[in-house]
Amino acid sequence: MGDDKKKIELDSPLTSLKGVGGKTAALFAARDIRTLRDLLLDFPRTYEQYEEPVRVDHLVPGKVCAVSLVIVGTGSTVHAGRYRITNFNAADETGRIRLTYYNMPFLQKTLQAGSRHIFRGMVRQYRNGNLQLEQARVYTPADYASLEGTLLPVYPLGKGMKNALRVKLMRQVLGEAALPAEYIPEGDLQELGLLGREDAFRKIHFPDTKEGAVQARNRLVFDELFNFILAVRENKEQQEEMANPDPMIPVADTVRLIESLPYPMTDAQKKAWSEIEQDLTGPHIMNRLLQGDVGSGKTILAFLALVLCAANGRQGALMAPTEVLARQHMAGMKEMAERYHLPVHPVLLTGAVKGTARRKVLSEIKSGEANVIIGTHALIQESVEYHHLCLAITDEQHRFGVRERQALQGKGAQVPVLVMSATPIPRTLSIILYGDLSVSRLTEKPAERLPIKNLCWPAANRRKVLQFLLSKVRQGRQAYIICPAVEESEEEEEIFGGSADLQNVMDYADRLRKVFPPDIRIGVLHGRMKPAEKEQVMDAFGAGNIDVLVSTTVVEVGIDVPNATVMLIENAERFGLSQLHQLRGRVGRGSEQSYCIFLYEGNTEEKPERLDIIEHCNDGFRIAEEDLRLRGPGDLFGVRQSGEMGFILADIYADKEICSRAAAYAEKFLAAHPGTSVEKVKSVDFRSI
Repeated sequence: MGDDKKKIELDSPLTSLKGVGGKTAALFAARDIRTLRDLLLDFPRTYEQYEEPVRVDHLVPGKVCAVSLVIVGTGSTVHAGRYRITNFNAADETGRIRLTYYNMPFLQKTLQAGSRHIFRGMVRQYRNGNLQLEQARVYTPADYASLEGTLLPVYPLGKGMKNALRVKLMRQVLGEAALPAEYIPEGDLQELGLLGREDAFRKIHFPDTKEGAVQARNRLVFDELFNFILAVRENKEQQEEMANPDPMIPVADTVRLIESLPYPMTDAQKKAWSEIEQDLTGPHIMNRLLQGDVGSGKTILAFLALVLCAANGRQGALMAPTEVLARQHMAGMKEMAERYHLPVHPVLLTGAVKGTARRKVLSEIKSGEANVIIGTHALIQESVEYHHLCLAITDEQHRFGVRERQALQGKGAQVPVLVMSATPIPRTLSIILYGDLSVSRLTEKPAERLPIKNLCWPAANRRKVLQFLLSKVRQGRQAYIICPAVEESEEEEEIFGGSADLQNVMDYADRLRKVFPPDIRIGVLHGRMKPAEKEQVMDAFGAGNIDVLVSTTVVEVGIDVPNATVMLIENAERFGLSQLHQLRGRVGRGSEQSYCIFLYEGNTEEKPERLDIIEHCNDGFRIAEEDLRLRGPGDLFGVRQSGEMGFILADIYADKEICSRAAAYAEKFLAAHPGTSVEKVKSVDFRSI
């Protein structure tokens, strides 16, 4: 009879569950959990594993352990400010331990002398070697035996919520709700090595083993990626069929600009420009990715597209992720427009543009007087009205979400889109990040640029490195020094593992001023500075009025100072491969030989593998592949979100193998079901199950 009971629909409100009234529902609503579906998709952030109790002499300080103990004597409670601290002595046949509880004096009635209980908690050790358990949970031996060997989910909790209630409600959902239906045939499931869908939902909340939790997560990650790939494919097909209602015409201004450049364009640049120009003048709306390694010459192609747009009487917008990069693009466009007499009137719109200046910029955009608009996220604010936006360009695309790109595109009717990225994306992931775009790749560097010379040394060689850096400054060059922290603080020390060797910008700059000659001009740049302060420092560095810039990774994106030929990265072991490569890309932007020096803390004979890779490789695409390999699977039991895609579980980097399988199955699925739209397979999407 029980099997015939009608299941509760997942769209039902939480109050459909036993024990959930208005107050409890309000607590969940504060975390945007209102229905059974929301609860089902609110996955555990980790799991508690109930292992076999150990003896006192096997307890490990700093680890959560369970131990069977007999209470020795009676407990005592003392007052300390607003705390009441209750202590007990307990022991087994191998040793003694102290149990400490805060504001729980009632335990003196429960933990009687001579009684045996199982205690589970974090083990601490006093300086004298004695052991302590703080706030340990108390179980009867029978209760703990029923939990032993299991994994209990630990959920993200809002204010006033308890994990025990969350677990209880999830058991109700899994027992009484109509769980998502399977959409993959049994044979395909076996071939793909995937759990069934319902089984996956059960096991991700209540796994029998760690392996079961991993298998459940992998299945649900596959679902997210498969659905996303289908949506991307459908979107690309629609884009390719979307007619260009107002194609542009080729203009002499772009030809003249290319011929006037002080350097010849590479073959890859010429090919990419041909593709962009054909898109903008062709019968279908452009939706293109321009991907190239640092220093490969993407910016000039963006400027050419903006010139083509302006010369056709339209508006083009270029959105950058930082004010520093937006200002740099603005300066470059203005200088180029004046030098080559281009028909462009550029304006800059960022969060720092305020008051009268902002009103003037907004007016020029609305009237069409400004035909090239350069800025940050400010370009997509509601207050910005475009006169005739016909080109949307986003720079450093990996720093924007899909929504930002679409928001800029939505500022006009059927706006052509060009997205640029200096982050090499391995082909296995391209379909996820950019599957809806046509791709142009810049695989060459300008001929006049020499390969950067790399050197990876332990920090013990810092004095020698600084002497080398000083010699280059004496030759008229400039240098960057990158530190992972702004200033020394307890918070940063904790974040970076408590290392006393962590270099920070403020102290480093002070030390440099003491050891370098007084005529060496040292500047400081970091993310906590106000926009006007950052602008002042970057202008001074760009003008050659700062010799050595000590900075955080705020310079990672888009800073272009050709005279800067040395980059020193401190604590290089703290950074990922791709970030190191991006930082390195700030030098080597002129015709002079450039150098990047990576200093790392630790054993001089144990150079980190990623530093060995970057020391011997300047190829961003190979580095991206190696970076993925070294990242590993990440936190298998943590809920990780790829902000760009809005995934609940999937991580496009850690889950690259599942991504490949999902992409291959999408091909098979579409071949077997031609013309199938995402609407028909909506059951795949977590939000539509």
